Amino acid sequence: MTPFKAYLIDEKEGVTRSDFVTVDESQLDPGEVTIKVAYSSVNFKDALAATGAGRIIRRYPCVGGIDLSGTVEASSDPRFQAGDAVIATSFDIGVAHHGGYAEYARVPAKWVVPLPKGLSLYESMALGTAGFTAALGVVRMEENGLDPTRGPVLVSGASGGVGSLAVDMLARRGYQVTALTGKASEAEYLAGLGATKVTLRSTIDLSRIRPLDKTLWAGAVDNLGGEVLAWIASTMKQGGTIASIGLAASPSLNTTVMPFILRGACLLGIDSGYIGEPYRTGIWQRLASDLRPQHLHTMTRSIAFDDLPGVFDDYLKGRAHGRVVVDICGA
Repeated sequence: MTPFKAYLIDEKEGVTRSDFVTVDESQLDPGEVTIKVAYSSVNFKDALAATGAGRIIRRYPCVGGIDLSGTVEASSDPRFQAGDAVIATSFDIGVAHHGGYAEYARVPAKWVVPLPKGLSLYESMALGTAGFTAALGVVRMEENGLDPTRGPVLVSGASGGVGSLAVDMLARRGYQVTALTGKASEAEYLAGLGATKVTLRSTIDLSRIRPLDKTLWAGAVDNLGGEVLAWIASTMKQGGTIASIGLAASPSLNTTVMPFILRGACLLGIDSGYIGEPYRTGIWQRLASDLRPQHLHTMTRSIAFDDLPGVFDDYLKGRAHGRVVVDICGA
């Protein structure tokens, strides 16, 4: 293996610095599976890590990119053979273990999932951690009894990666989806993904959240946390289910127990980072079948590896839209 290109995140005197570097095989982290990376993706977490805006990186230096797809170059695990198409997301990838922003990666075999039949390497990264998280949220809510006959569902932070995918998946499964967004300009986009209704956050008075408000939602996928999640909890129908997925607005939650003990609402924490088998492979298989978004290519754009640093600011300033795939060696 000749020296190859990587996007390395480092810290000097308390300041995060990220840049393209040339590395060699000896600098790869330990693991049973070496992968020639075809594609990666950009997530809010990646932007926080690469810019130092969030204390995401747990080890310096670290190659960024929490997602990757590609073909096996070498494997000491019998489950994977050279040439196999695979996906690796989550766990410590891109935060404490060299990640997908490099032409090669080496990871533990238990972090690797075979590419499901029906998905391309590109499509798997159009989904990435965002798609896996959205699908896991839908699966967990339905395991908890949610179905389209129970009533409408809400998706907050709907124009982001996880939100867009959740709107699409839920609409495909027959739910009446209300998309909650702070961006009026995204209404047409969200309706195109299947949202029955688009609601602006500015129309909700979050300064006066009641312990119990008018019942609205049978289910909700929340990407924001904070006051929005508190409002969602107060407006759940009897036996409603909330999938708590993100904290783009705030990690805090100031609410009461009343929705949970008087209406039987459930708050499900969605841990897409470390959930193992059989969920991990099972979710990816469903992403290739009944949970496959109908508008995946519409909500996705591709960028060259060299253009990666230029997209992080959009995520930090709330301008990100849909999904971004990074072409590492896939073209």
